[in-house]
Amino acid sequence: MGRHGAGERGATPAVAVRAAQYVRMSTEHQQYSTENQEDSILQYVASQKAEGWVLVPTHYDDGGFSGGTLERPGLRRLLSDIEAGLVDVVVVYKIDRLSRSLMDFSKLVEVFDRNDVTFVSITQSFNTTTSMGRLTLNILLSFAQFEREVIGERVRDKVAASRRKGIWMGGPLPFGYRCADRKLLVVEEEAAIVRMIFERFVRLGSATMLVRELVAEGVTRRGKKLDKGGLYKMLANPLYIGKAVHKGVAYDGEHQPIIDQALWDKVRSITEISPRVRANRTRVQTPALLKGLIFASGGRAMTPSHTRKKGRLYRYYVTTSIIKEGPEACPVGRVPAAQVENAVIDQLRSLLRTPEMVARTWKSVRAEAEAMTEKDVAAALGQLDPLWDELFPAEQTRIVQLLVERVDLSTDGVHIALRTEGLAQLANELKPSKGRRAAA
Repeated sequence: MGRHGAGERGATPAVAVRAAQYVRMSTEHQQYSTENQEDSILQYVASQKAEGWVLVPTHYDDGGFSGGTLERPGLRRLLSDIEAGLVDVVVVYKIDRLSRSLMDFSKLVEVFDRNDVTFVSITQSFNTTTSMGRLTLNILLSFAQFEREVIGERVRDKVAASRRKGIWMGGPLPFGYRCADRKLLVVEEEAAIVRMIFERFVRLGSATMLVRELVAEGVTRRGKKLDKGGLYKMLANPLYIGKAVHKGVAYDGEHQPIIDQALWDKVRSITEISPRVRANRTRVQTPALLKGLIFASGGRAMTPSHTRKKGRLYRYYVTTSIIKEGPEACPVGRVPAAQVENAVIDQLRSLLRTPEMVARTWKSVRAEAEAMTEKDVAAALGQLDPLWDELFPAEQTRIVQLLVERVDLSTDGVHIALRTEGLAQLANELKPSKGRRAAA
């Protein structure tokens, strides 16, 4: 470092030393105002006039910015001018005006070294041109960083104590509340929407379906559409039952709850189990998916049956003739329920995407004088495929009963006959609703 090239005392300097003053004052520390810092720096630079020091005209001022980050406009301008070769020495009132972080300051020193720039602190009587100055600088910065970390610990302890008392300590304002005098107050218009979302999620059991309905109805969260991630965050926020959470521990909050504990527990019982696991656990509690719809060769009706072995449940569809007359009565006899149900579902989901099925459904919809275009019908039927795995087993059963007239099972495979009127009803259920109220 150092292009300062001063001659002997009293001699005319060979090269002018361009000095840049940098001042900073954070909002929480009012000592060392920027004006006082500037006055002291000006006096110091004037005292170095014999050494050729001249003050650059640009002011590098970061009043109101913390020293805990390098993202400060005045500092960024200073570093840019250093890289452009416009500065020879950086002058500050104290080291911590430039940075309170040892790591950040080491980055600044790298920039200074690379551009042959000296750093001077006028109240600490050293500069970075000497090894002793560098050692002293590191020691002082270590203490400055230690002080900053102690302050940070005190602030964190204070926040933690306040959280444990249920006091609102700031952050993103949750939908349904407003903040006044550091207290959360319920905004009833928004709170009504929160309750509606919780209640509808319990009825539907599907975040994907609920988001689609809310978007179609124009329901927003302060003007922003809800996505699936935002919905899950809302449903998992214990603030809505009057809790304040700090580091994973919930404390009773000062604010009023929007959701009662019973509704919260119902939502948690759904969200804590994945849709697929939930389907597997509850399938045995719902009617068999193809009950009353499935027939073996010769038109023989099949009925659901099950058996248990070593604690495991095995489900089947068997022909009634097998039950009465024995296994020789029918070539199909008995089939695993999951196997045939999955085959029917796969065919059904595939059929709903075909142009022929869309045209057939649209024809049925027009016959019932429903105002839907063929494009609307295609979009409505297309929604079912990605939603299927999110549905409750009872809802899956309802849709199959609605759409399927019968399933014929033979040694050659599975054939499905669909109910046209059921397709029209499903298309109407899935079409977007219009003119619904949007949340402010």
